[in-house]
Amino acid sequence: MKKTLTLFALLFALTAALVSCGGGDKAPEGGQDEAVQNNIVMDNLMAAFQGESNAANKYKMFAEAADKEGYKQVAVLFRAASKAEEIHANNHLEVIKKMGGDATANLETVDVKTTEENLQAAIDGETYEFETMYPEFIENAKKERNTDAMRTFNYATTVEKDHAKLYQEALTDLANQKVISHSFWVCPVCGETFKEAQNAPCPICATSNEEFIEIK
Repeated sequence: MKKTLTLFALLFALTAALVSCGGGDKAPEGGQDEAVQNNIVMDNLMAAFQGESNAANKYKMFAEAADKEGYKQVAVLFRAASKAEEIHANNHLEVIKKMGGDATANLETVDVKTTEENLQAAIDGETYEFETMYPEFIENAKKERNTDAMRTFNYATTVEKDHAKLYQEALTDLANQKVISHSFWVCPVCGETFKEAQNAPCPICATSNEEFIEIK
């Protein structure tokens, strides 16, 4: 009888231990979902960092092509956009590092065509980002309540929408883009791009207009 009770006690203790750790092979409720979501946000940040790094490089090369074709004003626009994309990439990287990661830009081969074609390619790329890519990234960051990721994604999507408008204006008026008529100014915090000097803080991030970078 004593041996039976001892065996029963051992079995009871083993069962209780398994139950307390979820059967030995199950994560605590909510823990797995949170980890998966956290990975999604990090993956999105990595993708955005690579995308913006490549966009910055691509627009530099588009600017060089525009200069060679004589479209001097378009070249200034591409240089300003390149600076803005560099700012976006750095913002994304800052959040990546804050989350414990790191990244190095893997630059792809750039398909440089005519300035007209390059402008259209830029419009298509920016439109995809602000209509499809960044809204999805923002939604994932909201689910994770990652305010840093939300902020950097929101900065980028708002600016990309404005870039698409600037590219469309240049494409529509391409014949008159051979003479530089104005500089562009870029906000160093969010990358917002202006084609006129500003007398007020950035409407996106409230950075002082005195800090804006003039591209000419």
